[in-house]
Amino acid sequence: MESNHYQYEDQTEAKELQPKQLRHLAWRSLLLQASFNYERMQAAGWLYSILPGLRQIHKNKKDLSKSMKDNMEFFNTHPFLVTFIMGIILAMEGKKEDREAIRGIKIATMGPLGGIGDAMFYLTLLPITAGIGASLAVDGNFMGPIVFLLMFNVIHFGVRFGLMTYGYNTGVKAISKLKEGTQHVSRAASIVGLTVVGGLIATYVSFNIDYVWVSGESELNIQSDVLDQIMPAMLPLGYTLLVYWLLKRGRSPLTLIGLTVVVGLIGSFFNIL
Repeated sequence: MESNHYQYEDQTEAKELQPKQLRHLAWRSLLLQASFNYERMQAAGWLYSILPGLRQIHKNKKDLSKSMKDNMEFFNTHPFLVTFIMGIILAMEGKKEDREAIRGIKIATMGPLGGIGDAMFYLTLLPITAGIGASLAVDGNFMGPIVFLLMFNVIHFGVRFGLMTYGYNTGVKAISKLKEGTQHVSRAASIVGLTVVGGLIATYVSFNIDYVWVSGESELNIQSDVLDQIMPAMLPLGYTLLVYWLLKRGRSPLTLIGLTVVVGLIGSFFNIL
């Protein structure tokens, strides 16, 4: 009987990673955005960050290959909070959980943590610590920049290393409790991921017809009076589905990015987008 496509060949649970190994992975996470690109965002940096852990877990080369392939998929989250996701995913990998469940958890957690991280660090911690450092510097105190860097990075590294251990330990405990409900967890995570993607489409994909049909004294705005009345954000959804279909047909993401640029330029030239 053939093994499930979404299961690893070697189902033997791996030994738990040691604190020293987790700290090593947390240091590697500093390079999360070193190879950032518009095709897969942080995917290469994500795989680089957890690769030693995956090698420790998967002694079967085929299983390691499957895991590496899964972890090279699109990934984007806040770089300071990524260690929490790393810990959970490594715990699931160590327990040899269903690959779809692992993928679903990763998708479901990266979006919310991206928003939380921006609010915590860039909109709260950074202004506060920078304000304290700047006030000292304005008064002529040379310690201003040093105080800023120390305050910000003590919290930053404390969170980064703390979440690595917390995420891993939480993942191990949670998985043992949810072992029989993995399919439900995977389904729930997938639903959350799709919900996030749907919200992103409506918020960030801008595709509007800037054309007004005039007949005598009557005017008809194609976008607001026709398309939006049928379904708001219909064009962004349609274009996203088209891109997804082309991606599934084997088109390169870079080709699709180029296509999007061309469509935008043509629409701007004819004043219709």
